[in-house]
Amino acid sequence: MTLAMFASFIVHVLLGLPLFIALLVTAVIGFMFIDPSMLGRIVPQQFFGGINVFSLMAIPLFILAGNLMNSAGLTQQLMTLARVLVGHLRGGLGYVNVVSSVFFAGVNGSAVADTSALGSLLVPAMKKEGYSPSYAAGLTAGSSLIGPIIPPSIFMILYASLTNTSVGDLFLAGVIPGLLLGLVFMVMNWLYARKAQLPVSGQRPTMGLFMQALWGAMPALLAPFIIVGGIVFGVVTPTESGALTVAYVAVIGLFNKQLSWQRLWSALVETARLTSAVFLIMAASAVVSWLLSYAQVPKAFITLFDPIIEQPILVLLLLSLITFVTGMFMEEVSALMLLTPIFMPVAMAAGVDPVHLGIIITLNITIALITPPMGACVFVAAAVSRLEITELFKTIWPFVAIALLVLILLILFPGLVLWLPGLFGGQA
Repeated sequence: MTLAMFASFIVHVLLGLPLFIALLVTAVIGFMFIDPSMLGRIVPQQFFGGINVFSLMAIPLFILAGNLMNSAGLTQQLMTLARVLVGHLRGGLGYVNVVSSVFFAGVNGSAVADTSALGSLLVPAMKKEGYSPSYAAGLTAGSSLIGPIIPPSIFMILYASLTNTSVGDLFLAGVIPGLLLGLVFMVMNWLYARKAQLPVSGQRPTMGLFMQALWGAMPALLAPFIIVGGIVFGVVTPTESGALTVAYVAVIGLFNKQLSWQRLWSALVETARLTSAVFLIMAASAVVSWLLSYAQVPKAFITLFDPIIEQPILVLLLLSLITFVTGMFMEEVSALMLLTPIFMPVAMAAGVDPVHLGIIITLNITIALITPPMGACVFVAAAVSRLEITELFKTIWPFVAIALLVLILLILFPGLVLWLPGLFGGQA
């Protein structure tokens, strides 16, 4: 049954069907093996039940907050601050790219949005300063991986809804891994800048210029503290935090007269478009997940790990390998929805902390965004840099390797993930 479902999914994806339809057809194939009479009852129930979760309301709210930030000009303020901080160094625009991704991650949580927003501005500027187009595009796509790791994160919210893990703990756990990703990409840029003999971009900024940039970016910098602080200290739920952030960004945008009614409407339309696509995939994935659970696929999967079940590091490495390969060929939300219910019992049997597992799966799924042949961020980066996608596919692998290095470090040293949630007592 499982092989027939997998083959059906691959065939329908290759035929170009929308992903949620491919998933539903896959579910129909599965029901033909189990009990066709269940089809009319279970599919509607799981399709709508899979998205009828209060915590998932946070997803459109965080997407809207990010869109409003772009419309209100706050993203530009963050980029200005990044330029002041690191733009004067050798290879400064590369550092600006990474630092801007760190700032942008704190309010959006979308790697694709990060690639599009920052890439359209920074890639042309980097090319003018002597960066190769493939490196500029690769760094933009690679640093965008920070977006779903530093909170808020759509992937973490989905994982939390599937496993009943604390969203606050997951958000805290993502801070150090996200900053670590930024650090390794900055080291990579340091090496590239010296090898390519890039010029020093400008003078070290004065304290007055720094304070001016910091003051301008302060409203945007406060947004992550509203999001994470409210959840961690139990003041608001993730959904309420999303609503509060939307209201905050909207007020700031109206106050600085950057958020017009037309821009507000555009942000709402874009949010509806992205949310509907995500939720359709989630709903269809919920049907397939229920079917796999009913067929006891997770139990059968656990038995495959019996020889190494007492070695959590090996278990996580093997789960990561499976996730990495799956993410290369499957859309990220559906991969997360399908794999998490299967992986969770294995990880629990191996003694892996659910928060640790959540960050490992999230980073794995995120890396797939820059991995050929399906990596969405690579396609966006190729578009903004005017490169052939096949050319960028050839040069993206060093950035994939850097991200995988961080993933291995997080597996080998769980404290990098669990220290911050533990500092706040866990179960935030």
